[in-house]
Parts: sequence; structure tokens; C-alpha cells
Amino acid sequence: MKKLYYSLLLLSTLIFSTCEKGFESLNENPFEPTQTEIGPLFNSIVESLTLGWNEQLYLHNENLYKITQQAALSATTFQNVSIGTEEIWSDYYEALTDVREIERRIESYDGEPEGMNNMRVMLKTVLAYKTFKLTDLFGDMPFFDAGRGFENLELLRPEFDSQESIYKFLLDELGWVNDNIKTLPNPQTASGNDYFSLKGFDVLFNEDMDMWLKFANSLRLRYAIRMVEKDPSFATPIIQDILENDLPVIERGEDVGMWPARLGWLNEGRHWSFREHRKLRMGSNIWRLMSEDDNIDGSGIFDPRVRIFFETNNNNEWVAFPQIPDENTPASGGNPYQGLRDANYNVKGVSNIYASFNYYMIRDEDYIPELLFTAAEVNFLKAEAYLRGLGVAVDEDKAKLEYNEGVGSSILFWHSIVDNTSIWVNTPPPLGVNGEFLTINHPNVKFSGATDQLERIYTQRWIDAFRQPWEAYALGRRTMATPIEGERTTHYRFPYPPSEAENNQENWSKQVGSMGGDSEDIKVWWMQ
Repeated sequence: MKKLYYSLLLLSTLIFSTCEKGFESLNENPFEPTQTEIGPLFNSIVESLTLGWNEQLYLHNENLYKITQQAALSATTFQNVSIGTEEIWSDYYEALTDVREIERRIESYDGEPEGMNNMRVMLKTVLAYKTFKLTDLFGDMPFFDAGRGFENLELLRPEFDSQESIYKFLLDELGWVNDNIKTLPNPQTASGNDYFSLKGFDVLFNEDMDMWLKFANSLRLRYAIRMVEKDPSFATPIIQDILENDLPVIERGEDVGMWPARLGWLNEGRHWSFREHRKLRMGSNIWRLMSEDDNIDGSGIFDPRVRIFFETNNNNEWVAFPQIPDENTPASGGNPYQGLRDANYNVKGVSNIYASFNYYMIRDEDYIPELLFTAAEVNFLKAEAYLRGLGVAVDEDKAKLEYNEGVGSSILFWHSIVDNTSIWVNTPPPLGVNGEFLTINHPNVKFSGATDQLERIYTQRWIDAFRQPWEAYALGRRTMATPIEGERTTHYRFPYPPSEAENNQENWSKQVGSMGGDSEDIKVWWMQ
């Protein structure tokens, strides 16, 4: 799909097509509005937070799970990464066009400017999330002038902006969110007028401004820590502000995601991407971090999440695919992800000799969310900051508290997913009272007395990001200390999609020339 910022015609098409989707009531489908007021436009931006089908197949399943070693790619299949990069790239710039349109309408609002502040908060936060995600995959990208073709024809083909400038701008914007948000119910301006309201069109948090504030500050913490080695003078005060002032961040039970049933949407893309791909299996890397031995009956399992993320092979055995296979490694086969298992769960195919992703993890279309930010990640970010002294004094006790809270929060979250997913058949054993502490206190996980405390923080954050492989990818590139077998890959970014070279050729050529190429081994700005 061609990017909308290249053409005023495409911008008009987007606006008019929004009007023609036949949506009559927000309660029927919040992603198909019939009007082009700010609410429906904002909904289209929220809709774009869902993962693309090709993004999942070609970026996640074909590449990121193999790079991060959160799973094993048991055979080479399509390897057509440009299909995935085209989708995520075009999706971003389509949404950015809507962002610019809302920005224009906010600026032309005929009421008190202050009354639009909470609308600005929501827009800035969603834009930050989407932009950080894209720039972390590609590096430098068109941003400041992108999506503005309707303002000036000269901006139809925008220049690339540095990742550094984008990062610092977005972190400043999120700082503005913290300073200007009004979290009280029914806020009013200094003159006593009501704040602008989306009136039900905020399907992410339903205008719960406390949650918008927590999401924004959690993003500030994530990306300030991500860039702290590159520019500590810029990032450290942000980390300090959040931790020393105890600013609101996402807490246990507040995990942020795109929840299908809540949004009136069927998440069909996840199952499709696994069904089409078929070759992902549980790898030896993650298995050895969740089981103390290779007993095929699972008797060595000490981390209950492994029974949620994966399931046994066709013979009901826990057999991991070698992360680094050799010529004698038997091939993987079978059909562990095919829909026929709805009627006969135990049929995985006789050649399915390795443990696969849990069928219900990828099959559910109604309940399991596409995660944006977990509460556990916040804990692990804090644990790292306290252990390393990032913006705060080194405090091992606080690091331990945050680490333990993160492990426990992650385990309880994933078990709550199982408990609330109606189609889940192969349910893991219940945790029991305080069952998560059995994992927290296992010698392979326990924080106190460990000589590799920082690596344990990274490992648990990497496990928690099991369904966010793009985040595990960023963590690995930043720390070079996530769990790995063999040599660490030199895959540091994705090449720009071919359409960028075609449609923005002059600026693309200039950018690629300044980088010294468009290859995977070119580091993004925040890497050391």
C-alpha cells in the first residue's frame, strides 16, 4: 500500500472512505465510524495500534523470534521481509495523516485552548507509542514534515529526520503530557468551561485520564532508559523525575493492550500468521530458562509461564528445538496451528516432534490482547534503574522489590489470561496461594545473592515480552545481555521498504548515502 502522505488525493480518499463504512453506532464497532469529526479520526489512529497480519508473519514469526531467540525457527520459509516492512511503514504514515488532521483541528478550535489539553494528551501519547516503535525498527525516518502534504505540496515527499531528534522531541512531548493533563472527572478550564470530550470514542482508556497519564509516564521511562547510554545528560533527568517524584506509571492489573472483545474486533491476524507460517517451535534457549532439566515429562519446569506460552509435541513430550541446529537435527513438521484442532485438540501431526506455541495462545480471537505495555515491564525498568543508579542512588533492596514484583506480576497476568479465555482447553495447573513465589525463589530466578542480578532483570523482562518480540529485539540491541545461545546476531535494524525508494527517491537516496547503506548491520542511533 502506498503511503498517504505522498498524495492529497489519497488523503481525500482516506477521509471519504471513513464516511462510507456504514457504522451506525459506536457500540456496534468503534473502528468503523461514519463521520470525520475528531472522535472517529482518533479511533482510526487507535485502530492502527493493532498488529498487521503481514507484520506478524514476516517480521515477527520469520525474523524477530529467531533474532531474539524467544523461540526457534525450525525451518526457513518465506523470508520476504519487505512485505512486513511495507505494511508497518504504510500503516504508520496513514495514521500520521490522521494525527496531522486532528492537530490542525485542535489548533483551529474556537473555544478556550486549555479545553483541548486532554485531547492533546491522548494524541501525543498515541503518536509517541507508534513513532518510537517504528523508529526503533528502522532508525532515521520522515517525521516532522511527514503527513503534511495537505498543508504544502512541497511536503508530499518529506526528508528523513534523525532518530535522536525524534526521540528527544517525543520525550519532551510526553513530559508536556505529565505537566498539563487534567485527571479529575469532568475537568473545566480556568474560566469554568468544560474540557473537550471524545464522548465515547476513546476505546483505549475510555477517557480515563489517570490511565493516559500512567501510559505516558511509562513510555517516558522505557525510552529514557533505552537512550540513557547514548545521551545520559538528556535521559537521566527524565528517569530521576519519574522515580524520585513517584510519578504515576502502569501498575499490576493495568497492563495496556488492544483487547479484542472490548474493542469490538476479532483478532484473526495472529492465528493466520502462525497457520500460514507453521515453523515456529519452542527453542532450547527459552526452555532452559524455564525448566531445570530436559525431562520430556516436564518434571523440571519451574516457571509456569512455559505451559502458557508453549505446549507439548504430538507425543505429549516437552522437546525443544535446538536453537542452533546442525545437519543431524530432525526436521519439524505437523500442523500444530491449524484450525482443525478446534474439533480435535490432540491432532498435531505425527511429525510434530517439537513443542510448539500453545495453540490457544495464538488461536483466541476474542480475549487475549495485543500488548502495548505490561505492568511487569515497568517493574523491570525500575529494577534496572535502582540497580545501576540511573537517575537515582544505587539501591539493591529497591531493585529486588521491583524485580520480584515484576516476576510475580508477569506470572499472574499470564495466568489470568488463561482463566479468562473461554476456549482454552489445555489449561496449566493452578498457581495456588502465592504460587508465583515458587518461581521467584527458584535458584535460577532468585535475585538476592545472585552474581548476575542485572542479567536476571534482562532475562525476566525478555520472558515477559514473549508476545512483544519487537521489545525483546530492542532490549537485546541495547544491552547485548539478553539470553542467547551461540553468537549474537548483528541484525540491528530493518531495511526501508522498497516503496520508500520508489516514492521518495531523492530523500531516500540521501538518507541511505549518509548511513553508508541500508543494511541490517547498521546500528540505530541509541546503540553503543
